[in-house]
Amino acid sequence: MRKILIFICSLAIAHTGYSQLSKPEKKAIDYINAHMNDAIQLLTETVNINSGSLNIEGVKKVGEIYTREFKKLGFTVEWVSMPDSMHRAGHLVATHVGKKGKRLFLIGHLDTVFEPDMPAGPYTVLNDSTATGQGVNDMKGGDVVVITALQALQSAGLLKDMNIVAYFTGDEEKSGSPHTISRGDFIARAKTCDIALGFESAIGLHTVAAARRGASGWVLNVTAKTGHSSTVFGDSAGYGAIYEAARVINTFREQLSNEKYLTFNPGLIIGGSEVKLDKQDARGETVGKTNIISPSAKVVGDLRFLTEEQKDAAREKMKAIVDNHLNGTNSTISFSDGLPSMEPTTGNLHLVSQLDTVAHDLGIGETVAGDPGARGAGDISDIAKYLDCLDGLGASGKGAHKAGETINLKEYPLLIQRAAVFMYRLTK
Repeated sequence: MRKILIFICSLAIAHTGYSQLSKPEKKAIDYINAHMNDAIQLLTETVNINSGSLNIEGVKKVGEIYTREFKKLGFTVEWVSMPDSMHRAGHLVATHVGKKGKRLFLIGHLDTVFEPDMPAGPYTVLNDSTATGQGVNDMKGGDVVVITALQALQSAGLLKDMNIVAYFTGDEEKSGSPHTISRGDFIARAKTCDIALGFESAIGLHTVAAARRGASGWVLNVTAKTGHSSTVFGDSAGYGAIYEAARVINTFREQLSNEKYLTFNPGLIIGGSEVKLDKQDARGETVGKTNIISPSAKVVGDLRFLTEEQKDAAREKMKAIVDNHLNGTNSTISFSDGLPSMEPTTGNLHLVSQLDTVAHDLGIGETVAGDPGARGAGDISDIAKYLDCLDGLGASGKGAHKAGETINLKEYPLLIQRAAVFMYRLTK
């Protein structure tokens, strides 16, 4: 581990001849280069705590660790609790009040997609440039980018005048319902700020998100005649619920899958003689026999889109497909709104231009707006219509949302440096 961290630091130090940086900015960079060991230790500490969205205790433990770090920086820290009925831990809010400059809203999240019943994924170094672990880049790596960048700004005497709200949600991966409550405080505080910066996973050093697709949900309910399996396909018995469910979701694929920025994923399907769906805990139960035509099926999925118009048009096409029932079956589909889209506004693209200048001054090279289709929805989408936004400023790596998720240790110090200088310049 020690050799790896020395390598990371030496890589970062190699980039310190920045003629375009001010003396305080150079001091912040020097701090980051000298404290990468501390950043990795903080990352390790949080990655080794399971904090799946439904693991309330784990999410709070990660929040306590970040609370410790924010308090050291002089932030006022609050915990925003959620009603017990929502089965969510709540959110961490850290506020720093300065004397001047634009107000920044920094977005992170404490939870991951990995629940306690999934295989453990502790922080593990794979080689000199890669480590793995649950949430190592999505997004505990991004949370540590925020904290380390703020530590660097404090060391350079730049933090004292900055106005910052750092908001780390506890249920980004699976937000509590109703959404108006789970994100009510989040939206209200964002409206008091001028610029929002999201620290979700970076797609390398040279791409950021000036736009993100929105996300919504859908549930397909199918009922059908039942009977002995020997009569399936007949005029009197029909096809059963499972065939009907398969017809619907396959026709979705055939008719809508080639539309740019539109995706729809059936994430859970159950069918049989008896079907029980627990949407709150994302679980289903069913009982069925091979010699019985299934009378019931349910499918739960998401729908992602770049604009509200695209979302509405897709829903109408999906309804028409559902209405074309197989013999002996009946299907209905219901939709639920989740996160709105973050459209590529002029203000967002101007932030990309400003970040590009910072990246060039650091010797990293150009930074451009990435393809919105390469990203899913995120918390920043809830506030995108209220203020200028940029996302994808966190850690880089591969394999988010699946076992073996990794972080790029070579790029990590450079991303922290970029974040620190960018935040400072936005508030000057």
